Amino acid sequence: MKKIFTLSKPSAFFIAFLCAISFGFGQVVAWEFNGNNGDEVTVNATTINANLNMSTLSRGSGINPTTLNDAFSSNDFTLNGTQANALTNNDYLQFQVSTQTGYQVSLSTLDVTIRRSNTGSNAYIWRYSTDGVNFNNIGTPISYTVNAGNGTAQAQINLSAIAALQNVQFGTTITFRLYAWGATNVGGTFAIGRLAGNDLSIGGVVSVAPPCPTTTTWNGATWSAGVPTITTNAIINGNYNTTANGNITACSLTVNAGFTLNVTNNSFVQINNNVTNSGNVTVQTSGSFVQNANTGTFTLNGAGTSSVIKQTAVKQNWYYYTYWSSPVVNETVDGAFPDTDTDRRFEFNASNYLDLDGNDIDDNANDWQLVAGSSQLIPGKGYAATSSPFGLYPGTDIATFDGALNTGNITTPIVYNAANLNSWNFIGNPYPSALDFNAFYSANSSLVDGVAYFWSQSLPPQNSNPGNEVQNFNQNDYATWTTGSGGAAGASGFTPTQYVPSGQGFFVVGNANGNATFTNAMRSTGNNTQFFRSTNTSQANKLWVNLTSDNGVFNQILVAYVDGATNGFDGLSYDAPRNLTADVASTLYTTIEGNPKKYVIQGKNPNSLTLDEVIPLGFNTSINVPTVYTLSISQFEGDFMTNNPIYLKDNVLNTIHNLSTSAYNFTSQVGEFESRFEIVFQPETLSIGENDLNANSLTIIELNDDNVKFTVSNNFDIKSVAILDLLGRTLYQFEGQSNSEVYNLSNLSNTVYIAKVELSNGQVITKRAIKRN
Repeated sequence: MKKIFTLSKPSAFFIAFLCAISFGFGQVVAWEFNGNNGDEVTVNATTINANLNMSTLSRGSGINPTTLNDAFSSNDFTLNGTQANALTNNDYLQFQVSTQTGYQVSLSTLDVTIRRSNTGSNAYIWRYSTDGVNFNNIGTPISYTVNAGNGTAQAQINLSAIAALQNVQFGTTITFRLYAWGATNVGGTFAIGRLAGNDLSIGGVVSVAPPCPTTTTWNGATWSAGVPTITTNAIINGNYNTTANGNITACSLTVNAGFTLNVTNNSFVQINNNVTNSGNVTVQTSGSFVQNANTGTFTLNGAGTSSVIKQTAVKQNWYYYTYWSSPVVNETVDGAFPDTDTDRRFEFNASNYLDLDGNDIDDNANDWQLVAGSSQLIPGKGYAATSSPFGLYPGTDIATFDGALNTGNITTPIVYNAANLNSWNFIGNPYPSALDFNAFYSANSSLVDGVAYFWSQSLPPQNSNPGNEVQNFNQNDYATWTTGSGGAAGASGFTPTQYVPSGQGFFVVGNANGNATFTNAMRSTGNNTQFFRSTNTSQANKLWVNLTSDNGVFNQILVAYVDGATNGFDGLSYDAPRNLTADVASTLYTTIEGNPKKYVIQGKNPNSLTLDEVIPLGFNTSINVPTVYTLSISQFEGDFMTNNPIYLKDNVLNTIHNLSTSAYNFTSQVGEFESRFEIVFQPETLSIGENDLNANSLTIIELNDDNVKFTVSNNFDIKSVAILDLLGRTLYQFEGQSNSEVYNLSNLSNTVYIAKVELSNGQVITKRAIKRN
């Protein structure tokens, strides 16, 4: 990116004094909607206690925003629904309450003003959860049949009697949901707001949290006072394995001398405050060690040791690079990479990177620099290293980082040069746990753009690849993540998520000079399984398309119809350019009208996704030997993508191919083809006769008892119906003799399937559907 590589504790009196402090009962969070349009997607609280985290009001996936002045308004509730329907269909409003580090909250009251239209929901209930999964009713359902233009203040709800909502400390988030039902029209509205003053408020008290009030000790077999919680001091006085003995969540942690705490793969330890380690703490590749409080410390006592062990995916050869970042304090280059040749360990000097010709290659060839073996790895900084040339390959690479585990605020410099096409900065996750890149971007958006590039090498170096050396690696090996639209895979085929694994380095684009800050609030106890090496609810509609070839080409693009995006350029959080230089062998990309860049990820306005939508795909190739290219659907999300066939239009051959049922193969001359391909959602341009039907003429309705009804229009009869999975395997084969047939699909799980229907006129209609029950 970018040149490509060559071959002390407070006194007891003070604690007691703090524990006595409180801030009195009153409103701790509230919303006033005066001046709102009503159709805002989310609304932040207008009043909030200084020691609470910002709370946002939002909707469940089952309902939609609608305009209503001075309110937060919704419609499209389940028609004539019940409470059970509301729960199943996610017909709710939601907000959350959580404290900042060192504080606790006790909730006492809930006040709300509600307004409905004549056909809007006429019953509701509040529910709460302290884990975001398991919800409990607050009282019984409330009937609300009044149609008051300015809303009605509801009877105050008492929260003080709910034990789970008292003395809730940092690390626990309280989620409130207001479920509503009974609407008689999809346009019927149910809203909060309209009256003067706060329209929604929670009363309570926020106070300084006490220190860890209880202690439990692990003796190698059991806990002395029960499993630790976020309010418990946990002491390890016997060997502990998180796979065998369970995850640990505690207020503080002590590991005694002579004993080992092993944080195994896919498990975690989460500590609210301080860690004192006189024994040994080991964190495995996809294990997570999280400390919540930014003021919490990790202390090695005496002969105490701690380490983070990271194992890569399979490398094809020793010279395949991995992007690293140290999750511990004071580790050296030689300590982490002892078997790597000294001329294969690099750091990236962002200040030296200069790209005046806009080809994304350093003009002076001095951006990548060797790093001395005795140098300490700086937390938050990225490093690149190969494996030992004496290993067995294909094989994995293991790096061990020894030292006190990083915690708290960590800063890393960001360099910006307006002369560059992109101001690349090589940074890394500094923690022994996953890092939420979206949260990192939100806190540092004045310094970096909302896009991250991960090196996921799959291709060998070649002298035909652009770069400053005789042989250079392929830019297509970068996987991409955008905070607004999602991720797209590089040549390895791995698609990144918003969570950056521990020990992982990555590139960001700087937009100002300054120090970016990592904080403990960005850490996650899970999501630490995807390590890039040198190899629920209703979703937004997203489509991933792959370009491959019979000689090793791999490209992936993502088109995402997401809230906040337009069909123009929306910044790197939504629209990520493909990391390209001239003479890349072969590339697939999307374009934005009036913008010359080529995009690997493009965010688009959700309202523009209709059956008339057209997605242009650009393609270029410099391969001058006979090659068969393939375009295929990698994956898709969202109801529109699930329920409609996806077609590929080849404007050169004047053909349309159904990508939903099979991949498309083609050949090409060398060159740039910006308008050869298009993604479309209806095959109107095919030469169909007056009596032929398209997929919209076939309806598929799920009935009771696993029965599914298939109906075609225009008086044609169904001759046969084949049910296929997404891999094209036939699951059912039925015969038919009328225009409407019912078949039993009892052996079909709740999944997406393909119905291939042959009509009496010989035409075959293919359509995707989803079995929900």
